[in-house]
Amino acid sequence: MGDFIHTQFWEMILRVIFSFFVLLILTRILGKKQLSQLTFFHYITGITLGSIAAQIASQAQTNFLDAFIALVWWGVLTYIMTIVTIKSTKARVLIDGKPTIVVQNGLILESALKKNRLHMDELTMMLREQAIFSVQDVQYALLEPNGKLSVLQKTSEQVATKQDVKASVSPPTYLPTEVVSDGQLIYENLVELELTEDWLIKMLKKQNIQSVEDVYFAQVQTNGSLYISLKDKARHSSP
Repeated sequence: MGDFIHTQFWEMILRVIFSFFVLLILTRILGKKQLSQLTFFHYITGITLGSIAAQIASQAQTNFLDAFIALVWWGVLTYIMTIVTIKSTKARVLIDGKPTIVVQNGLILESALKKNRLHMDELTMMLREQAIFSVQDVQYALLEPNGKLSVLQKTSEQVATKQDVKASVSPPTYLPTEVVSDGQLIYENLVELELTEDWLIKMLKKQNIQSVEDVYFAQVQTNGSLYISLKDKARHSSP
């Protein structure tokens, strides 16, 4: 019994050492990328390689040779696909995807958000992570294949600070706040801003918008104005 446990112990140690160095070699061959640069395909591939290596190291009942072949072959397939994506633009788009414009000329592209299964809360959160609190300030926003958002701000919002041009630096009246999302009025945000539904309707009518249901996204700006992005069908039907 003691000999069996002793043998099993050293077998497990050897499995751990072997799987560790095989995984190290494979990751070196597959290249260097930060976690934030990984596409979904490469992220899943990395998890799978780690799972196979972990099974080799921790599961004594796993056939060592079969698991080793699976680990190496998975690494080879990943390497082949990486080379293919480098050589072929079409393959790269098919496997990794391509950037998608979700805001264009300051307008939110509803269809692009839905295609990428992204909702407005996620979009505004990603903008705030880049210190952009108002969608109105965005010229273009692209959703990258790795899930990150790249933003080009409008020219008026770039580079120069208010101190540079000696503009007023008084604090804003409002924090940019969402008041309509996908045609639905967000009453609690209006209440928090001490605004009313009648005020919102009047602001919409000033821009010839008759119904809240035609609005995909609306946001109160720091100066009290209203940024509006219409739904695709309303935008296409407007004169």
